[in-house]
Amino acid sequence: MKMSLDEQNPEDAPLLVVISGPSGVGKDVLIGELRNRAPEIYITITATTRPRRDGEVDGRDYIFITKSEFSKRLNENGFIENADVYGQWYGVPRDQVMSALGRGQDVIIKADVQGAATIRTKVPDALLIFLAPPSSSELKRRLTSRSSDTAEQLDIRFKAAVREMEESSKFDHVVINHTDGISKAAEEILDIITVERYRRQNSSL
Repeated sequence: MKMSLDEQNPEDAPLLVVISGPSGVGKDVLIGELRNRAPEIYITITATTRPRRDGEVDGRDYIFITKSEFSKRLNENGFIENADVYGQWYGVPRDQVMSALGRGQDVIIKADVQGAATIRTKVPDALLIFLAPPSSSELKRRLTSRSSDTAEQLDIRFKAAVREMEESSKFDHVVINHTDGISKAAEEILDIITVERYRRQNSSL
């Protein structure tokens, strides 16, 4: 019988790591850096109904599916968490996570703030890391530079991002993604994972 997410002994089980943060903070770039630096860690590929952006590869950056396919998987309990983000659906496939944990691999999930909270309720021992910008003004600059949204849409996104940053205190760690500092942020996160793994393995000593 397969072990569910909440049945694993935290001292023996691989880590389930959730990386979150506001829109525009650089989560996708960070995930790419972590994938290059730590191939032994399984990084989940989120399923989404949003259109593919230039340069994105299906099955590498995201799993791009239709809304009807997303709904079908949702009804089959196929996601650990899912969210509607500005009219598009995102979900973390359950089978990816369970297969990797079953192989003994640490797993990294990228999720929005709401998704991170959902995972914490399902997996209390999940390690939650918040990726933050160096300032709100820098976050606004990043949102503006990468987006083709209207000024009104950008304002909505920015206000939502500010609300998300207010949730950072609920996370286990906060890592600042400084401008041109993605390498340092990735290194800091990998150090956090190493320390946490050691702490759990030696918690009974």
